[in-house]
Amino acid sequence: GHIQRGGTPTPFDRWLATRFGLHAIDAVRDEDWGKMVALRGTDIVRVPLEEATSKLKTVSPELYEEANVFFG
Repeated sequence: GHIQRGGTPTPFDRWLATRFGLHAIDAVRDEDWGKMVALRGTDIVRVPLEEATSKLKTVSPELYEEANVFFG
């Protein structure tokens, strides 16, 4: 998944996007199909799409209620 925070991109956001792009190009060069690049800790890793999409990721009701304060 990807997180959309909103607001102006920070230098970290721009550097992370650059790192993702470089690692994605490396995956293409290596013909490592069916994978996506992801951030784990501070490392960029390749993750099989099956692993990334095999489980439904939901927002907990408690977190949803907290966010509801801002969005009504």
